[in-house]
Amino acid sequence: MAQQTATPGILWKILQFPATRIFLGAFWIIFAVVGTQTVFASLIGSNSLLLLLVGMAVTIGVAFWAYYTFVRAIEKRPVTELSTTGALRELGLGVLVGTGLFTAVIALLWLLGYYTVTGSNSLANVWPMLTLAATTAVFEELLFRGILFRIIEEPLGTWLALAFSALLFGMLHLGNPNATLWAATAIAIEAGILLAAGYMFTRRLWLVIGIHFAWNFVQGGIFGVAVSGNEGAGVLQSSLSGPALLSGGAFGAEGSIFAVMFCLAAGITFVWLAYRKRPFTTPIWRR
Repeated sequence: MAQQTATPGILWKILQFPATRIFLGAFWIIFAVVGTQTVFASLIGSNSLLLLLVGMAVTIGVAFWAYYTFVRAIEKRPVTELSTTGALRELGLGVLVGTGLFTAVIALLWLLGYYTVTGSNSLANVWPMLTLAATTAVFEELLFRGILFRIIEEPLGTWLALAFSALLFGMLHLGNPNATLWAATAIAIEAGILLAAGYMFTRRLWLVIGIHFAWNFVQGGIFGVAVSGNEGAGVLQSSLSGPALLSGGAFGAEGSIFAVMFCLAAGITFVWLAYRKRPFTTPIWRR
């Protein structure tokens, strides 16, 4: 009898180990999202607007469901980071921040002569970029801030979790088209730090989903700039010229030092605001 009562305790400790939870959470979300997208892939091949929107809505719904079921089944706690109270306000603020930051980057590049509008496209080009930006924002924020940052913060503390999650987020972009070590470093600084800091400030995912969505959609869907190396097809046709360090080059404006500076400033602001709200978590070896 003593051995039977000890077994659940051991299994529970294994399930609650941070590495185990990260693996299970990431696997479950990726499995659910990739499976859903695979089902819709052949249907969306017809470029039907209705199918694009339905595919986006279903994929996002499945991603949220996968995250929710993971937290409830494995962590056995309320999913406070997806609480709907104030969600629209935080989501809207995130959209404003993401839109403002990238517009500021493009405005500076235009003033310097590095960004040029060469034409325009049909508004129909907006929908594929919108659905891709929305799906990517939800999927990546659930994985990187909801799973990775939140869980590793428990043993490593806030500062190390911020550094590690940002570095990993940037390095995973090395596989993107036209990616360079500098481009991945830029993503780590401007997006990895900013988005983790936004989560630290609210301890919810809505703000960072809004920032992530707006940043990607505005650059590809409005200004026609490559999104993390992937060709953008927006309302505007455009070109980037000049030194890659300043313009971002083939990777897109995300690789510009100006994007890094603007987003890092916003990230530091969110870190400061987060620190004012609550003490940061200290590493487990210092408790």
